[in-house]
Amino acid sequence: MSWTRRRWLGDAGTLAASLTLPGLSACSGGRSKSGLRADLPGGWVGAHVDRAHAWRDGQVPQTTCAAPRRVHTLIIGAGVAGLSAAHALMKAGLDDLAVLDLENQPGGNARGHMVQNLPCPLGAHYLPMPGPDATEVAQWLEEIGLIQHEHGRWVADERHLCHSPQERLFVPDARQDQPSLWRGQWHDGLLPHQSLSAEDLAQYQRFSRDVNKAVSELGFAMPTSKRPWHAGLNALDQITFAQWLDQNGYTSRPLRWLLDYACRDDYGAGLGRVSAWAGLHYFASRHGFEVPGQGEAHDAVLTWPQGNGWLTQHLAQDLGARWQAGQVATRVDVGRDGVQVQTWHSGQQCMQPWVAQQVVMAVPLFVAQRLLAQPLPPLQAMAPRMAYAPWLVSNILLSKPFFDRPGAPLAWDNVPYISEGVRGVDTPALGYVDARHQSLAPVTGPMLLTHYWALGGQDAAQGQALRQALLKDDWRAWADRVAADLARVHPDLPGLVQQMDLMRYGHAMSIPVPGVRGHAALTALQQPQGRLHFAHSDLSAYSVFEEAFTHGVRAANQVLRASGKARSKV
Repeated sequence: MSWTRRRWLGDAGTLAASLTLPGLSACSGGRSKSGLRADLPGGWVGAHVDRAHAWRDGQVPQTTCAAPRRVHTLIIGAGVAGLSAAHALMKAGLDDLAVLDLENQPGGNARGHMVQNLPCPLGAHYLPMPGPDATEVAQWLEEIGLIQHEHGRWVADERHLCHSPQERLFVPDARQDQPSLWRGQWHDGLLPHQSLSAEDLAQYQRFSRDVNKAVSELGFAMPTSKRPWHAGLNALDQITFAQWLDQNGYTSRPLRWLLDYACRDDYGAGLGRVSAWAGLHYFASRHGFEVPGQGEAHDAVLTWPQGNGWLTQHLAQDLGARWQAGQVATRVDVGRDGVQVQTWHSGQQCMQPWVAQQVVMAVPLFVAQRLLAQPLPPLQAMAPRMAYAPWLVSNILLSKPFFDRPGAPLAWDNVPYISEGVRGVDTPALGYVDARHQSLAPVTGPMLLTHYWALGGQDAAQGQALRQALLKDDWRAWADRVAADLARVHPDLPGLVQQMDLMRYGHAMSIPVPGVRGHAALTALQQPQGRLHFAHSDLSAYSVFEEAFTHGVRAANQVLRASGKARSKV
């Protein structure tokens, strides 16, 4: 990890070797060396990479389908931001709209999936209880009956809160830097704390104080737009989190493992790549940092078997024919009297023209830049600065429960404490979620695990190499890598796998690298650009539900003002 600055995947040129965990070569006796069946059912699911790349590479047919379709507002992108914009517009009475997306299912990186009739997530899988600044999210959650305001605070429907046990951490036998009490067992919670040295504990306590100081002096918020951006935050945005930790003398291995895990979990890349602002924001904008073993409590989070797909299904359920699947936007041309948009209809294999009075650009900034016919200065300034993390999300069906290690029982979130130096193997491991944990009925039969890998790395070269490997390598190669990763904790697991469905994201989320969040052009893009309104979590420099949802509502209100209509209450 970053305390030695050792690369967890090696140089880009040695990526394949670095990711080839033990036993990933040829099959033998009907099984690969990882233990998976050679004829294992599964494959890539959820993403039509070919559609996006056909447009990028200029390979879409130019035949026109039909006459232009006219709507008042066209929303390009059906992720959380696009869906929340549509919901807010419809709630305010503006329902002459259409929502376009290249995929067949709305939701972006918050979609659900089914493996043999069992629901599971394809990406984001939980939502923390909204904080005091996330008013738009809280109002919508109240509208759909998930939370209600009681005695000055939000209270959730307990059926949708994460059931216990919530989290556990596994420390392998090979972790020689930890006392023997730790090794080979599961421990409750995700904060390493058993048998800490006096120096480790002192650094935990000091980091907790630093987070509290940042909260009181600098004003962190989620969504980030709810508090003013100022010089103190901007100074943190100019250096990496690893540099900030080094400058402040944070050398504790357990603490730096935890902080790196937090960065990979929320931002898709390690603390050597994200800004110090982002590293502190993870804790300072939500729950602070409680010293392990001294009163820490699990966060109250909402979650479902299909993850945040449950939320996006609710957002999209009233769209009806306004939802237009398989529509790949190829050009946006702003004119005096309206906006002309060209899309490639993947189902009909032809171009579909659209004409709209207002357009919400609910797509990543690098996509928006490619779409616009006319250059837009703030977008030109920001798009090249953005960095994106590739991710791999694997849903793994097991014929029966695996053999578990001693300690805390199977939880919702199960994380291995694996860093550099563990049997000579480095890993992007984030662990796995028990996809059946939230079932309200007795769980019988097969297990279903959702395994997460954040592949943004500790530098841009690693992220790019991993993105290329995701696109190039066969799904079975990645299935073997996932199985080998899990086998380090559950050696019998590969032999139990009945199916593995893998979701690859080449650009899953924006990484808050130094210099992005505080850039003036990012703020400018949150204002109307004529008939264009930008709504995407990129505008916050990182990707979580609260940010995307709020940007969608903000863009909807801009459309309503431009149209002379009342603002949305959501």
